Amino acid sequence: MLPSLPPAHRAFLDRALPILREDLRIVGVAAGGSYASDSMDEHSDLDLVIAVEPAHVTTVTAERADIAAALAPLLAAFTGEHVGEPRLLICLYAPQTLHVDLKFVALPDVRERVEDPVVLWERDGRLTAALATGTAAYPEPDPQWIEDRFWIWVHYSSAKIARGELFEAMDFLAFLRMVVLGPLILRRAGAHTQGVRRIEKAAPALAERLCATVAQHDASSCLHALDAAVGLYRELRPPAMTSSAAEDAALEHLSVTRRMIHARTRQERQDPRSHGN
Repeated sequence: MLPSLPPAHRAFLDRALPILREDLRIVGVAAGGSYASDSMDEHSDLDLVIAVEPAHVTTVTAERADIAAALAPLLAAFTGEHVGEPRLLICLYAPQTLHVDLKFVALPDVRERVEDPVVLWERDGRLTAALATGTAAYPEPDPQWIEDRFWIWVHYSSAKIARGELFEAMDFLAFLRMVVLGPLILRRAGAHTQGVRRIEKAAPALAERLCATVAQHDASSCLHALDAAVGLYRELRPPAMTSSAAEDAALEHLSVTRRMIHARTRQERQDPRSHGN
């Protein structure tokens, strides 16, 4: 165990590992995330990979809720399709409201991974051997993939602001931070490009600039935030990517929206009765 492991996490593992060891269909257990990077604190999730004999994957998968419930008092659990990982069971345990991710994986499949986990327990070194057959590769953002989409996204956001669908615009600005700006900032900082996770620590100066992309429920605020997102993206994208027809068109649409919103604001100031009309 890591010497810095918080008490709640240590207590869970002290109870769970012997229970999992008794299930002969399970080959080993490894911990990833902040456990593997030795950065765990009392707010951390516990990310566990449970390696399963290939012949028993179907039955173990069908029983994973019962397996999870046997490890500690289980408050709630659901599977991870929303993050593209149906093998994942996301759990909340009492009494410390501890978040534990249990990923049930066929033993040979552990070779395909985004990080190198720490093996907590295994049978006959088999989990370690399976991990050695592959190499961890964290997915990096593809600048061309982003560029091909970014200006359509800018146009979409601009149209939502023009129409007055401000909650939609605010949500889409959050999407741009998660899918575009955060990963590009984290890549520049040499960190894992996982949305905006831990960006305040990895790249504090650029993270502070992200504040300008957070909008209030106001058309002018949404416009300022979108302008800030565009400006930051143009600094972060590779220099070889120059202005395109899509970029020019999206920025022109944004300018038209800006003029329209400014005119509407002036009219509302002159005649408050026109507000919302």
